[in-house]
Amino acid sequence: MAISLSAYQVADLCLGKPPLRSLSSSCTVAAALAALKSADDTFISVWSCDHKRNLDCDCVCVGKVCMVDIICYLCKKENTSSPALALNKPLSVLLSDVNDGVRHVDPSASLLEAIDLMIQGAQNLVVPIRSSISRRKQLQRSSTTIHNGQEFCWLTQEDVLRFLLSSIGLFSPIAPLPIETLGIINTEFLSVEYNSPASSAIAAISRSLADQTSVAVVDDEGSLIGEISPLTLACCDETAAAAILTLSAGDLMAYIDCGGPTEDMLRVVEEKLKEKKLKGMLKEIMAGTTSSQDVSNSSSSDEELSSPTTTLYRRTSSHSGRMARRAEAVVCHRGSSLVAVMIQAITRRVNYVWVMEDDCSVVGIVTFANMLDVFREHLESLI
Repeated sequence: MAISLSAYQVADLCLGKPPLRSLSSSCTVAAALAALKSADDTFISVWSCDHKRNLDCDCVCVGKVCMVDIICYLCKKENTSSPALALNKPLSVLLSDVNDGVRHVDPSASLLEAIDLMIQGAQNLVVPIRSSISRRKQLQRSSTTIHNGQEFCWLTQEDVLRFLLSSIGLFSPIAPLPIETLGIINTEFLSVEYNSPASSAIAAISRSLADQTSVAVVDDEGSLIGEISPLTLACCDETAAAAILTLSAGDLMAYIDCGGPTEDMLRVVEEKLKEKKLKGMLKEIMAGTTSSQDVSNSSSSDEELSSPTTTLYRRTSSHSGRMARRAEAVVCHRGSSLVAVMIQAITRRVNYVWVMEDDCSVVGIVTFANMLDVFREHLESLI
C-alpha cells in the first residue's frame, strides 16, 4: 500500500491548479500592494526576472509576499515617519524572511520527495504545468504568469495533507492515535499577553508568518484568549499597520476579526496616532498606494478617502471576497486523534491547531509540518 501511494508524482497533485500570478523582485512594494488587493489569492509569487525589460531572461521564483509582509514592513520604526518612501522601495526588501519557504520542483518528483522538502521547511513547491494558451497569448501574459515559456503552479502543505486525508485508510495504524502519543505537540510557541501593546508582537507576527503558525494571545495565567493570526491579518489592508502601532494585543484581535473594526475603534486608532505624532502616517500610506491602484480604486472621492472607516480599513471587493477567518483560535486537546486534528485544520483553512488543557492553558501547537513528519515516518516503515 505504501508503494502505491509513493508512486504518485507531484504532477498528479497539480491537476486543475491555476497558474501563478507573479511580480518581479524589482517592482516596488506599492506595486505588490496593488497586486495583492486585486488578487484572489493571499500570496503572490516573486520572481528574479523582469519581462518588461527582457523577455528572454532566466526566471526563478525567489519568494512570496502577502499583506502581512507589507503591514509588518510599514510598522518598522524607520518606515513609520515616511511610509510613502518605504512603499516606493524595491520589493526585494520584503524577501529576506521568506526565501527559504519556496522551492522549485520537477513535476516528475515523487510525493515522498515533496513531503521531505516540506518537512525541511518548504511551504510552497513551484511546479511547471502544461499551458494550453497560444504563443501570442503567452507573450501577452508573459509579465504575469509565463516564465521561460512555461506556466507554473504551487503546491502547499495543505494540498499534500488534503491528498493524504483522501487516502487516510492507508494510515489506519496511526490516524486514530492521540497527538500526544505521536509526540507532535510543539511546546515552544509564540505568544503575547492580552494587555500588552500589539507593537510588541510585530517580530512574533513576522516569525509566525514565516513558520506558518500564529501568535497566541494569553492572559496573566497563560490561558488562551485568542490569537493574532497572519491568515486573518492578511485579510486586512495596509492601514492595519496603524492599528498594530496603537492598540493592545487584545484590541488588535478585535480589529482584525471578521467584519472589521467598529467606528469607535477606528477613532481610537486615529487619536492614538495623533498622540504618537504619527497622524500623517495614514495620509502618506494613501499617497504611496493611490498611484498603484486601478482606475476604480483611484476614482474615490476626497470625502470617501477622508472618512475614518475607509481610511483605516479599506478592502477591494476581491480582497474582502476571500475566505475571512475570525480571530477565534482553532483548538484541540492532548488526547485528540491525528485525523481529527487534521480535519480541524483543513476545514478551518489553517496550518496549525492549538493544544489546550481543560483549564484553557496552552500546552503547545501542532502544525502541518509536524503531521507530515508522522506520515512520512509511517510510509518509510512500510517500504
